[in-house]
Amino acid sequence: MRPGERLVSLDVFRGLTMAAMVIVNNPGDWGNVYWPLLHAEWHGCTPTDLIFPFFLFIVGVSITLARTSAGFGSILRRSLLICLMGLFLAGYPRFNIERWRIPGVLQRIALCYLAAASIYRLSFGDRRRQSIVVAAVAVGLALGYWAVLMLVPAPGGVAGDLTAEGNLGAWIDRALLDGHLWRPRWDPEGLLSTVPAIATTLLGTLAGLCLGATWTPERKAGALMIGGVVAALIGLAWSLTLPLNKALWTSSYAVFTAGCAAVLLAACYWAVDIKGWRRGTKPLVILGVNALTLFMASGLLVKTLALIRVAGADGRPIAVSRWAYLNWFAPFADPKNASLFYALANLLLLFILLAWMYRRRLFLRV
Repeated sequence: MRPGERLVSLDVFRGLTMAAMVIVNNPGDWGNVYWPLLHAEWHGCTPTDLIFPFFLFIVGVSITLARTSAGFGSILRRSLLICLMGLFLAGYPRFNIERWRIPGVLQRIALCYLAAASIYRLSFGDRRRQSIVVAAVAVGLALGYWAVLMLVPAPGGVAGDLTAEGNLGAWIDRALLDGHLWRPRWDPEGLLSTVPAIATTLLGTLAGLCLGATWTPERKAGALMIGGVVAALIGLAWSLTLPLNKALWTSSYAVFTAGCAAVLLAACYWAVDIKGWRRGTKPLVILGVNALTLFMASGLLVKTLALIRVAGADGRPIAVSRWAYLNWFAPFADPKNASLFYALANLLLLFILLAWMYRRRLFLRV
């Protein structure tokens, strides 16, 4: 695979990840959701907990596929634009400065891209040297975060506290961003836990370097699959002493989810780009090539529908999204299926928008 060459399997993988994101973020009723579509309550990992690290892994892979390496000015510009989009989405529709959430998904993606792309840029040389540098930094970040999380207590706390409010990262977020967090005393996209998220992104960069090697496609798929399995097993073994935890983005979670991402990417690469099995993948490609548009449109749609109020069955005003669920889905299926069908309808609506954009070659680039 040459730099700049389109990797269809990566678009399929990205589209699958984005489709899953829309479905888990938009159930008709949060009280009736199948367990794989929910995050783990705290420690643990469900299929839903794989979505965000998968996207960061994909960001890491994409860094290596550019026709020419982005300069630091371009890297900084892209990071800033993604961060600003995240801040806009966090503030919409009221834009209350006093309670505006500063951390967020796009903000974390921006920081991870900034760090991973800069490290990749600085590691220029032959592919072997790049791989060693990227892998060493990823391992260093994962081990460093583990040490800090387990050995350094928050002021007034104890070392190794992995509760939502008691860990060192939550204390740092309160000290620097008090009043601008997802919850009053902690945030799942906080500053300190972005460090291991960068490691996840760098492991994606390592996978991209593997795909760009001069090996045969079959050897690249095999190396990616074996590396993914090994990483997932390391993450699981590590979880015996450091639990898998998405909100804390524990190092075990970072390594485990990156391994899972590598396995799935290897499977997609083997099926789509090696075997050429592309029938039925076009919808995923459409979702994948305009992922940023899909993320923004999904968030804006949910918040906009929540603003529009209509009369409910008892005459009291309710959000139009709730009204649609109660009248168009709930009467025709059991609660969990109705909730899932609503999420799928949401995805279909967004897919129609992206398919229209795809036909007109309209893509949101930063």
